[in-house]
Amino acid sequence: MSETEITPVTEWPEWHSYPNGGDPITQDLNAPYDKGDLCWMLVSTILCWQITPAIGFLYAGMHRRKAALTMVFQSLFCASACGIQFWIFGYSLYQARTTNPMLGDLSLAGLHNVLASPSLANSDIPDILYAAFGMTFVTATAMILAGAMLERGRLWPSMLFILCWTTFVYYVLAYFEWNPNGWLYKLGVYDFAGSGPVHIASGFGALAWSLMLGPRVAENSVGERRGAVHFKPHNPFLVGFGTVFIWFGWFAFNGASTANLSLRSVYVVVNTNLAACGGGVGWTLLEYAHSGKFSVLGFCSGIISGLVGITPAAGYVPVYVAAPVGLLTSVACHYAARYKYLVSVDEGLDIFAIHGVGGVVGDVLTGIFAADWVPALDGVSGNTYTGGWWNRNWRQMGYQLAAAATCAAWSFAVSCILLFVIDRIPGLHLRVAEEDEIRGLDLKYLHDADAEAEAATGFGDFGARSPLEGAPFEASDRGSSGGGAAGNVTATKMD
Repeated sequence: MSETEITPVTEWPEWHSYPNGGDPITQDLNAPYDKGDLCWMLVSTILCWQITPAIGFLYAGMHRRKAALTMVFQSLFCASACGIQFWIFGYSLYQARTTNPMLGDLSLAGLHNVLASPSLANSDIPDILYAAFGMTFVTATAMILAGAMLERGRLWPSMLFILCWTTFVYYVLAYFEWNPNGWLYKLGVYDFAGSGPVHIASGFGALAWSLMLGPRVAENSVGERRGAVHFKPHNPFLVGFGTVFIWFGWFAFNGASTANLSLRSVYVVVNTNLAACGGGVGWTLLEYAHSGKFSVLGFCSGIISGLVGITPAAGYVPVYVAAPVGLLTSVACHYAARYKYLVSVDEGLDIFAIHGVGGVVGDVLTGIFAADWVPALDGVSGNTYTGGWWNRNWRQMGYQLAAAATCAAWSFAVSCILLFVIDRIPGLHLRVAEEDEIRGLDLKYLHDADAEAEAATGFGDFGARSPLEGAPFEASDRGSSGGGAAGNVTATKMD
């Protein structure tokens, strides 16, 4: 058998005539791509993947111990099931080569025809690499949302809701903002790394989920059951551990959203770090001003708030406003968490306060501080971008508010509809029985919880009140709250 001559690709064929971009047997499909771009994007994909389990660790630490393992389980579910869903049809729904302004088709289902052809995000990288990177976004977003089941949501309906939510909320909004034919993309919205589809959507989805589930219940020292109580996180160390890896992964989450390696990528990483620093310091100072003490939980809440705020802005704002963006977002999130009890929603992980409110604030600050020269650091954009108020482009704020309002309203409304329908399906009601909630989701769903309970209490179950049961705080304690990622740092003792 004679060897086939391999020739480098010099020009990509029209996509619809050859979706893979060429013939790998006779052509070198790597030739047009820069190895530095490929390496940056592939390594960033790997770093972004660990954000999903890191959120699981963060949420596990913020739960009472009797439901902490369920969050670790949910993070593995999101990484696995949402990854499979992304492969089957998710990527196609928001990155298909369609022309309508609302949603893609199934032409790329199963990642069929996803290989060497230049991606829609940037012609500098192949479609298959951008698909790998995009998968980490949906799994992390799903896990942000998953925390809303907080100690009282049934596992099977929760997993079904997450998959339905990514289908009808995440992929729709991702198409709006990231597909060149999406209507928000064409409008001219600045959302660098996904404030709308990721943070605003998950925050408002979590608010809907918390409202539909209702408040948690708990037993006091004499066995009386009460609702609408809050608890301290059982493991602040785990909260810090999860936050460290979220911060670490967010360098890649934002930095690689340039979809190539350029000076703009470096600038984005610097902006991301400074915003996290500003957010962490801002929340901590506010917490100290209100309570006279610091907390790991508050510091972590501020860091994540800063990361949320800079997500839409990282590739558009000058480096000298990055820390103020993180600080201002953190202030807004802090007070949203501090006064959330006014709306009587048991949203104990503050997903809405940090991701929902923080995402909206980030969009607004992007409209204010966006500068036309920052995107040009990629070496190819030139004068494509007109900036925001920084460049007297006053209409940009309207675009930013339109995007934030669209993502918030779509996510909240569709989430309510999905939750209502799922709750009416026989066997899929959303909330666990009260006895199971009191004993803990871990014991109900996980074999691991038997050993945990026996080691901690000497018993094989949670039938009696144990040290693993959190201590509720009284209404009089609320005024001393410094807020936090869980919005519940005023409990009288740890679990």
